[in-house]
Amino acid sequence: MSIKQRSSIGLLAAGSIYVAFAVYLYQPYFKGFNALRLRDLFVLNVCLASLGCYVLSLRWVSAFAGSFFAGAVYGFGPFTLSLAKFHPTSGFLAATIPWLFCPAAFSFKARWRWLRVLLSALPFLAILLFFQVSTYYRLFPVPTQTKLHLTDLAGLLAPLVMAKRGMTLVGFYHIPIAALIMGFSMLLVARRFGIMAIFCLGIILAFCDSFLDVSPIIWLTIAVLCCSVLAGAGMQGLICAGFADRRWVLAAAVIMGNLAIVTLLLATKYFQVFAGLGSGYAKLFTETAKMYILGMVAVAILFFMIRAKLRIIFLRQILLSSAMAVDIFLGARFIVDKIL
Repeated sequence: MSIKQRSSIGLLAAGSIYVAFAVYLYQPYFKGFNALRLRDLFVLNVCLASLGCYVLSLRWVSAFAGSFFAGAVYGFGPFTLSLAKFHPTSGFLAATIPWLFCPAAFSFKARWRWLRVLLSALPFLAILLFFQVSTYYRLFPVPTQTKLHLTDLAGLLAPLVMAKRGMTLVGFYHIPIAALIMGFSMLLVARRFGIMAIFCLGIILAFCDSFLDVSPIIWLTIAVLCCSVLAGAGMQGLICAGFADRRWVLAAAVIMGNLAIVTLLLATKYFQVFAGLGSGYAKLFTETAKMYILGMVAVAILFFMIRAKLRIIFLRQILLSSAMAVDIFLGARFIVDKIL
């Protein structure tokens, strides 16, 4: 089977799973999908977003599992799903961002790198154009005062708690954080300064006040996309890690363990009051801690396999994929139920 055939089969498989999962998430809230209604864009948005991130990640991720979960982390992640509380077109804008990065990712060789830099500006220009057109037609898909605050960063630790509180969801699910840690380490080692610059620019603009009628929070889409691709690359890195990489894998396991401890502490009444959360969040923090523990155990098993110099790539892939699939499945279900 040729590389092109494998790519086509992978794209078809990923798209089919994304569509099936999207229908599962939103079907309880819609009477049917026969008529093309504006609210049906919710399903279209998450499918296009996931598939776009999947395609974009192929530039750096060669394994199907890594690209597939990169798409799932972006399209079905807390931030993208939370856009449903705004106008459906805001989710559609987020869905187009990965596709707009594809020309820069897949075009031109090293000597034409300056053209790649210009093409990287396409998503930023698309966001500006989208809000200019929206203002002209008085659509206002996202309030212009909606921007990122330091308090919103708590979503990085417990996105489901932030969903229950109705706050902006800026984080990721729990187990993909281990892959994200590995992905960031790979990014730093490879010195991908262009990707770093795009990521930082998305974060900075999300904290800024509105300009040109653009809602600042939508800039965060670019940073979330970068992290999703890094999570896919990091997952592949964990699966293929060798003996020399064991320290990075151990660091990921330790961080997951620390996150589990923090969320278990927040499950107690004393720390809930200290954090200003009030009562009623103990169970949710406990469930969050369970996911971090699951991630810690999965990564720890990988570490001991690497230490023993046991490759068994297939077993590593099953271990990580199962843990991440459970996390995304339960987390997406919870967030959609809270928003809709």
